[in-house]
Amino acid sequence: MTQIRAVIFDLDGTLIDHVGSATKALEGWLPELGAALTQELRAAWFVAEEKHFPAWRAREITFAEQRRRRLRDFLPLIDSPVGIDAELDDVFAGYLSHYEASWTCFDDAQETLEEISRLPIKTAVLTNGTDEQQHAKLRKVGLTRRFSHVFTAEILGAAKPDLSTYRSVCEALNVEVHRALHVGDVYALDVTAPREAGLQAVYLDRDDAGPLDEPARIRSLRELPALLRSR
Repeated sequence: MTQIRAVIFDLDGTLIDHVGSATKALEGWLPELGAALTQELRAAWFVAEEKHFPAWRAREITFAEQRRRRLRDFLPLIDSPVGIDAELDDVFAGYLSHYEASWTCFDDAQETLEEISRLPIKTAVLTNGTDEQQHAKLRKVGLTRRFSHVFTAEILGAAKPDLSTYRSVCEALNVEVHRALHVGDVYALDVTAPREAGLQAVYLDRDDAGPLDEPARIRSLRELPALLRSR
């Protein structure tokens, strides 16, 4: 195995518990709209997110517009009016305040990064998000100091799975692509595409979503340091 010189982490779903944070936010926000969280509403919220976020990722719409589109899908489910853009922005701000207060990292993140810090390996974050929000997440959960660089889709001008994003990160880190390891929880973005770009990749499959036959598959970040020492 080629010795690893840099580990590039995805953020949401890998280090930050986005689903848990969003679920807690919904629990606090929906009563303000006269609704209560159900499993069906929780699922619908994430369906809307997965439906509309890619359009922002592809730079087809603004970040604010993808939020509005999610609300246009979701609000009718709780019999809440769908207003004009400015009104939707105000409604989303209510959710956002709860979401930001709920940000938390996975319980294996801090200890894993601490252990990796003892190795001669650079660490960075590559995330499909806005610069301000993703940096705010890292500050909130106390992970900022763990990384020499944080690369966002907004700053790079492209988002995963664009191959240029992975290569740009390696160039900025002054690491050859084949000596960089990408770690993340979305197979297409965090495994398939990085490998196409020339990087190595490890699939973080916390929920056994598969593919289960992926050889570089871990279920916890705690497995990562030993894997790095073996390469």
